[in-house]
Amino acid sequence: MESTVLNNNSLAFIALCNEYCMAIERARESERGEFVAEMVRLLPRIYIAANDLRVEELGEDEDAYLESVLEEDYYESARRNIETLLGADDMYLEVFEEDMKYSDTPIAASISESLADLFQSLFNFVETIKEAPQEMIPLALVAVKEDFEGYWSRILCNVMRPLNHLRHKNDEDENEY
Repeated sequence: MESTVLNNNSLAFIALCNEYCMAIERARESERGEFVAEMVRLLPRIYIAANDLRVEELGEDEDAYLESVLEEDYYESARRNIETLLGADDMYLEVFEEDMKYSDTPIAASISESLADLFQSLFNFVETIKEAPQEMIPLALVAVKEDFEGYWSRILCNVMRPLNHLRHKNDEDENEY
């Protein structure tokens, strides 16, 4: 594979993924309002940048695959930190779940689990490209784009709704975000 110059969108996507991972890793020390505001700011930008990745410019490859490097304990620690930060507001009703059309009862989902699932995909991507030779980065971008289309784009969109609600709700008891 010849040396590839990454376009601005690819570079922005990489930077946003790194910023998201750092925000998730800092969740334990974050203030709830600041964390929610940061997620509401980052997630739409990640979605747009991932959606705009041009796989055809990167070169499609059947070998595009991201190794799972995130350890289960680290995933669970990140999830628990977010769950603790959000408290009772971690759970929300999911209306876009496939099983919903067969169910008479609402399906509960977890913001912390959704954000941790996104973290897993983006962490694996960021860690893969950290030490990768430059010519391997386009292959990692192809893999993360395919993962986005098949898996985590739905998660990202679904978790935006409850995060947006938390960000903009007007409870008198809550601190201003």
